[in-house]
Amino acid sequence: MADFYATLGVAKTATDDEIKQAYRKLAMQYHPDRNGGSKEAEEKFKAITEAYDVLRDPQKRAAFDRYGEAGLRGGGMGGAGGFHHVDLSEALNIFMRDFGLGDLFGGAGGGRQSSGPRSGADVKVDLDLTMVEVATGVTKKVKLKLLDPCERCSGAGAEPGTQTQRCTTCAGHGEVRRAQQSFFGQFVSVAPCPTCRGEGVMIPTPCKSCRGEGRQRGEHTIEIKVPAGVSTGQYMHLRGVGNAGVRGGPRGDVIVVFEVVEDERFERDGEDLYCETLVTYPQVVLGADIDVPGVTGPLTLRIPAGTQSGQVFTLRGRGLPRVNASGVGDLHVRVQVWTPQEMSREEERLIEQLQEIQKAPPEKREKGFWAKMKEAIVG
Repeated sequence: MADFYATLGVAKTATDDEIKQAYRKLAMQYHPDRNGGSKEAEEKFKAITEAYDVLRDPQKRAAFDRYGEAGLRGGGMGGAGGFHHVDLSEALNIFMRDFGLGDLFGGAGGGRQSSGPRSGADVKVDLDLTMVEVATGVTKKVKLKLLDPCERCSGAGAEPGTQTQRCTTCAGHGEVRRAQQSFFGQFVSVAPCPTCRGEGVMIPTPCKSCRGEGRQRGEHTIEIKVPAGVSTGQYMHLRGVGNAGVRGGPRGDVIVVFEVVEDERFERDGEDLYCETLVTYPQVVLGADIDVPGVTGPLTLRIPAGTQSGQVFTLRGRGLPRVNASGVGDLHVRVQVWTPQEMSREEERLIEQLQEIQKAPPEKREKGFWAKMKEAIVG
């Protein structure tokens, strides 16, 4: 029997926040997108999501605390009803609902249907974005092949001129209930009807075009409005625009997964960007206005006289926007003195003159790059 507390690594007295934090940490570790399709990671991800889904629900948690997993399987003594082991699609939906962009942009899809027409399957779309698109936000159009309601039968699944019939096994309810006796008392298990597959109806004469499914494949162009500031691996739900459901069932969702293409000019840390630019010796000695790379175009940085190689300057508000919130990150620029490998005779003569009159460098070395970077960020 599963121990959901042990699965999440929390005590039975854990608060809701502690349960949520434990799940988030483990889900990020075992998420399928981070483990290259590993089956072991996928099974772990489903197990921890199932544990989280039970323990975050007060009614399910109370039933589990009192009767264990058996208390979740029916509507009897303390039963929460409708318990089932989650599949990967449901696990991803739960994760995205509570932690992905679906939560930020209006919530992810709902739970499993127990009866009636089944919802269409969700469609996952991997969307590549440039750093410029992340900085400004962008609207993109994507072509998808989706299942649509059959034109011949209008999605009913029955040949035009014929009728569907109520399922005699479940009396049209789409589910069957079975009472069972156990050590804890009587439990009622609920499962989709095996005859009508949970739909509540039977089709004596299936549509000749769709063979009773009520769907046919078609091509769609969907518009995806990407907000500024998104990161690789974040999700966005487009509700009700996925595959049509079987025989009149509602459409599923389109799940957009963002992938930010690496920009060789920058390193990214949240909303902050880091870059390096080369400067000449005269520029750092005398001071100068130099061009540095910005996400959407060049920026001007004033470096004062006496700037040291490796020194870090911060341009406030020149990083990336915070997704779905106000504020913009910073751009941190490290200046590095460029040493020419070839010089003209005139340049060599001037350098030799400078060598003769220049003071010796101080014996005590200044702080290193990472110390300066830390100071620049903090202060």
